Amino acid sequence: MIGKGKCKEFIVDVIIPALILALLIRTFVVQAFKIPSESMVPTLQIGDHLFVCKFSYGIKVPFIDKTLLKWNSPKRGEIIVFRYPEDPKRDFIKRVIGLSGENFQVVNKEIYINSIHLIEPYKIHNDFYPSATQFSPRDNWEKSKTIISNKVFVMGDNRDSSLDSRFWGQLDINMIKGKALFIYWPPWRIGTIK
Repeated sequence: MIGKGKCKEFIVDVIIPALILALLIRTFVVQAFKIPSESMVPTLQIGDHLFVCKFSYGIKVPFIDKTLLKWNSPKRGEIIVFRYPEDPKRDFIKRVIGLSGENFQVVNKEIYINSIHLIEPYKIHNDFYPSATQFSPRDNWEKSKTIISNKVFVMGDNRDSSLDSRFWGQLDINMIKGKALFIYWPPWRIGTIK
């Protein structure tokens, strides 16, 4: 039987340091996320569990989106987790498509960056006919838009089922939590994210 003194010693020497270490790792190094929607299909499936590297772009102060040290910027094609601009309590995951300073346009479901067609082997469309209404920014824009400084344009790989920058605007890079690294669950999907 373990005495009270041994129990307190175990808590102080083992449990508390382990909790502090776990909190530091989750806050600054890596965090687990679960995919709740089909917006990133076929790259990510509903129910995939993945790890996100929280220091891919720098070190941030938790909860206030303040960057202490910055050593990298998001690159086109990277999959990132970020706080949803319209409800910062929710996390979203999308792919970086447009970068600061670029001109961005959507024409018949195709993306043009600085008037050059972007080849995207990862994307899919389930609705083969472009949206014909003037009120839907999903498939056609009359004019290109410039991505302003410290912002990126993000989209889901499942273009017809993604609530992304086409609808709520450019993403402030300070809202990015990190870059998706690899799927760790389910076992048959384990691997790096491309």
